[in-house]
Amino acid sequence: MDPVEIIKKYYSPHSLAYIILVNHSQKVAEKAVKIAENLNADKQFIYEAAMLHDIGIFMTNTPKFDCHGKYPYIAHGYLGKEILEKEGFPKHALVCERHTGVGITKEEIVRKNLPLPQRDMIPITLEEKIIAYADKFFSKESDGSVKIRTVDEIIKDLSRYGEEKVRIFKKWIKMFEGTAL
Repeated sequence: MDPVEIIKKYYSPHSLAYIILVNHSQKVAEKAVKIAENLNADKQFIYEAAMLHDIGIFMTNTPKFDCHGKYPYIAHGYLGKEILEKEGFPKHALVCERHTGVGITKEEIVRKNLPLPQRDMIPITLEEKIIAYADKFFSKESDGSVKIRTVDEIIKDLSRYGEEKVRIFKKWIKMFEGTAL
């Protein structure tokens, strides 16, 4: 499976949205595969799923990313899941749905009245966790570049969503980098 060919079904390769998506996804995939080399994880799956984890962004109303859909950005995960299920990749689809933040619980969705299906969207498998973790280090920029984020920046951002999110991320640091904060 060539993830870029799947992306091209939904994005014009000449569009800014395509450039933003592919540049970000390549950085996430590189970091995720590097982490996987030290663990008993499926590197090929990680590469493919990392390249496709944000495929749903074109369906969101995010003009700064050249995306002019009707959904809020937070919906890109479950929208990507629907795309990849239709493409015949159910495991990759789960990565799309479960990669946002360090995961979103059904309880959070209900309590915060988020515009998402009411179900847990939390990374479960090692591969899902690796991709969600790697994703935190790379911000999409409106010019197509990718901003590298520090651990401190990620923790500050996650703390807005509660200490539990920070705790999960710190656990992942220990799991994937071999260091504790």
